[in-house]
Amino acid sequence: MGCGSCASGSCGAGCGQNGGCATGGCNKLNTYDWLNNMLPPDQTEVDNIYEVRFKNTRKGFYRNVNGLRLFIGDPVVVESDRGYDVGVLSLGGVMAQFQMKKKGGLKPLKDIPRIYRKANENDLELLESVRKREHETMVRTREIINELNLDMKLSDVEFQGDNAKAIFYYIADHRVDFRELIKVLAREFRIRVEMKQIGLRHEAGLVGGIGSCGRELCCSTWLTEFKTVSTSAARYQNLSLNPMKISGLCGRLKCCLNFELDVYMDALEGFPKADSIDTEKGRAFLQKTDIFKGKMWFSYPSETTWYPLTTEEVKVYISLNDAGKKGEALVAKEPAPGELGDSPDFEKDHFDFVDVVGKNVPAPEQKKKGRGGNSQNRRGGNRKNNRQQGSRRQRPSASGNKQQAPGNQQKTEPKAGNGNRQKRAPQGNAQAKSNNRRRTNKPAQQEQKGGNPKSGNPQAKQKRTPNPQNGGAKKGPSNNPQNRRRKPKPKPPKDSSDT
Repeated sequence: MGCGSCASGSCGAGCGQNGGCATGGCNKLNTYDWLNNMLPPDQTEVDNIYEVRFKNTRKGFYRNVNGLRLFIGDPVVVESDRGYDVGVLSLGGVMAQFQMKKKGGLKPLKDIPRIYRKANENDLELLESVRKREHETMVRTREIINELNLDMKLSDVEFQGDNAKAIFYYIADHRVDFRELIKVLAREFRIRVEMKQIGLRHEAGLVGGIGSCGRELCCSTWLTEFKTVSTSAARYQNLSLNPMKISGLCGRLKCCLNFELDVYMDALEGFPKADSIDTEKGRAFLQKTDIFKGKMWFSYPSETTWYPLTTEEVKVYISLNDAGKKGEALVAKEPAPGELGDSPDFEKDHFDFVDVVGKNVPAPEQKKKGRGGNSQNRRGGNRKNNRQQGSRRQRPSASGNKQQAPGNQQKTEPKAGNGNRQKRAPQGNAQAKSNNRRRTNKPAQQEQKGGNPKSGNPQAKQKRTPNPQNGGAKKGPSNNPQNRRRKPKPKPPKDSSDT
């Protein structure tokens, strides 16, 4: 029921006809021609009456005096006051006569304006240029109204198709003397001026919009008669009297409050009229009436608990009070079998209201492990696997001692074939002693390793002998597949003086 180019703009991209689709799907106050332009048996096309639609909600009825072959959606040139106007056919045949009878009554054929011809390209181009002029005219007119200090609000401006006349729609709470305004506007724009007063609900229909129900406004789609709406309509329907909830875009009470009022009034006839009942505990006052469940809630002034009673129980209390007796004290009742809430899974399966605000919170993003974290975990895991498999990489030495972490050096007993090295000196504590021991153990190490590659010994390229302490395993990567893939980067050779 709307396109993006309409005044309401209810749909994204529309047909670009500014509320005048040829199909009639997005037109304001549109009526579906379910009789398909059918004529009565005693009439011909010369007597056929058509409904012509203009800008926004303005429509008129015209007679096809020339017997033109017309279809719904055709642009036509029609008779107007001292000129002509351009509109679009929206209804014809019997349905147009029904609408004419509904809005103002049938008129003699001679009093109905005429349809001259179909609109050509020149007429449509002139109409488009006139539509572009309307906004500038409305802005300038509002400035003139402020200069004249008139207590009125200009809502819209509509130019006639021949660019000779304009209708100014305004809102005012009381009578406004705009004679001077008409003179200024006629001199400013060089047109004939017509002032038309409308109400707030009519303005909402002209402008259009989306209601709180999610649909287009009733006053801009189908509602033409505006009835008085009072707050009693909201009270009968047990609605909140919050003005923000029961007021429409026009600032008045919503017209839809009257749509179902008659149904509620008929349903309330079966309820007893009692604002309070007398019980042994005291007088209980009516707090709420549920028309759909057929229950009435009462409460005591000193308590905050509401006690539900059916209409039959309330009638019993009223009959006792009329006889001068008091009924039993109201007691909170458990739900009867078959009522909602009797099932133990009611609270789990049924919810009257659930606050979902803040429930759908996205899970926090996990930090991506960096290179340091991955390498640390990988190395840690490899060390653990090496300990379990007994293939941990060890540093070969002449003494055959086990490799120890720095800072945890322990004394070891010398074994057969050991050199002078019995205790590994902490790094940084006795640099001179460690250098001496390295020089003394250097021949023994070269014999076991088969040469030192750093010193430039030609025996460094010989194959390393397996270490008997590791069970014959070669020094290098362990049997772990992760370590097997990792190959150490070759280091550049250094001079023997660095060692």
